[in-house]
Amino acid sequence: MTKKHLSQPNCEMVNVTSSKEPGSTEKAPTMTPGKEREALYEDSSGDGVSTICNTTLPSHLSDSTDEFTTYFDQKIPVPEDEKHPWFSFRKLWAFTGPGFLMSIAYLDPGNIESDLQSGAIAGFKLLWVLLLATIIGLLLQRLAARLGVVTGLHLAEVCNRQYPKVPRIILWLMVELAIVGSDMQEVIGSAIAIHLLSVGIIPLWGGVLITIADTFMFLFLDKYGLRKLEAFFGFLITIMALTFGYEYFRVGPDQGQLLKGMFMPYCEGCGVPQLEQAVGIVGAVIMPHNMYLHSALVKSRQVNRANKKEVSEANKYFFIESCIALFISFIINVFVVSVFAQAFFGKTNKDLQEMCANKTFAPPTLFQSNGTLDVDIYKGGVVLGCSFGPAALYIWAIGILAAGQSSTMTGTYSGQFVMEGFLNLKWSRFARVVLTRSIAITPTLLVAIFQDVERLTGMNDFLNVLMSLQLPFALIPVLTFTSLRPVMNDFANGLAWKIAGGILILIICAINMYFVVSYVTGLGQTLYYVIASLLSIVYLAFVAYLTWLCLIALGASFLACGRTYHLGLTGHPELFLLNNIDADQASIK
Repeated sequence: MTKKHLSQPNCEMVNVTSSKEPGSTEKAPTMTPGKEREALYEDSSGDGVSTICNTTLPSHLSDSTDEFTTYFDQKIPVPEDEKHPWFSFRKLWAFTGPGFLMSIAYLDPGNIESDLQSGAIAGFKLLWVLLLATIIGLLLQRLAARLGVVTGLHLAEVCNRQYPKVPRIILWLMVELAIVGSDMQEVIGSAIAIHLLSVGIIPLWGGVLITIADTFMFLFLDKYGLRKLEAFFGFLITIMALTFGYEYFRVGPDQGQLLKGMFMPYCEGCGVPQLEQAVGIVGAVIMPHNMYLHSALVKSRQVNRANKKEVSEANKYFFIESCIALFISFIINVFVVSVFAQAFFGKTNKDLQEMCANKTFAPPTLFQSNGTLDVDIYKGGVVLGCSFGPAALYIWAIGILAAGQSSTMTGTYSGQFVMEGFLNLKWSRFARVVLTRSIAITPTLLVAIFQDVERLTGMNDFLNVLMSLQLPFALIPVLTFTSLRPVMNDFANGLAWKIAGGILILIICAINMYFVVSYVTGLGQTLYYVIASLLSIVYLAFVAYLTWLCLIALGASFLACGRTYHLGLTGHPELFLLNNIDADQASIK
């Protein structure tokens, strides 16, 4: 295939793996902007190129609309503040929004359930795991945000343009599975909250239908302005903080035990259940689709990517905003862990059966089995009501509803970004929403119809395993592309970030694989072992392929066998200067 280049003002294209003499340059042919992009994103097995640009684009070209912007129809302008060049609250406010939408994935019903189970099973002893997982998540989200800011493309779009066809289709399917699993937890969490608020009148499937309907309504709030949409998400986070904060102060946890559990990385007297719960915390906090989401959300701010100072400034403010957002989400998670650690750690189902006797909102069969307390979102609300009165139950349900509704909406955005990025869809907004919602909602509705609301814990464990398996398909690509200098230019990961990122991803994947193995072995059926073994061979082979490409990007060039350009990694390194030139603005020039 003939190699084509993207023409850019004041820039020149230099061959990276060309057979020409070293130092020779090749000017790009003149094309209309639409043809330029069409040529840029064709699959090519030819030589890669590196874009070098020493000056910024003309002002009439730098602020144009990105053809590949997904869903968001507007971009938030960033004000100038010459009085405060190093740090400006005005600029921080302009960049505030994407990090808080990203942080909602740390507050979804799956995380809340992991929190309450952690408190009920291990008390305060695993708070340090929650803290560590949140910090690791912050560092990984930083990579995803930098990819979106520097390239102007989100992770799914970069994967589509950099990986060969078959691997990217497999990658898309794996990420879609993760989104479906997350959506099922989120929608069912909302349905359980509606079931609790209606005192059992509205069945689980009815709550799912209500959640679907209001999700469609809320998703079109951005037609009234992106800032209004972000404010609505902020409102939902505030509801979570107030409701779970109420439960926290109502219970009054031991502050000494809380601080000890948070800052002393030790779990005295812990066994296999506590270890599995610790692994579950990491899997619940670090979610694969959130990498794709965050890399897309940062595109909503006006940043001239031809200006290195503006890109660096955007990276700085987005990181600060992410720190604030994840700190708030961490505090909310601590509220939930502390409530169940203080009130229910060491209790048994028999204890709660006696406590909930003659309570109208507690089914008599809810706590029949003996042994250690087994709680989930539904039982958690009931036991709060039994212990601290009906008000605690309804306030808990309101918090869960806010968590489920907000995470369902961000999950929808994730589904759209992933599908549009990998498949390059050009559909109308309504068609995109219907398709992405249908993929996730259909299995959720079937589960809600045929599954008893009191026995959802087993399915939740399965969904956690499903999402844990998909983690490599977000973490490996984001480390790969942020380490490639042809893609990230001067913002590529340094040696320290490459080493630290590789180690973190290896640890996270190992932890989650332990969680998966533990779950499968607990099933206790030979057929499941055989199926799991066969799937594992295919799964590990694809992970090994992505890891191979990642190692090459990290600097292990000897693994490329002298044919790096066939891997797809340097096929389109012009991404750094994809500066949003449309036909109208080009005609101005």
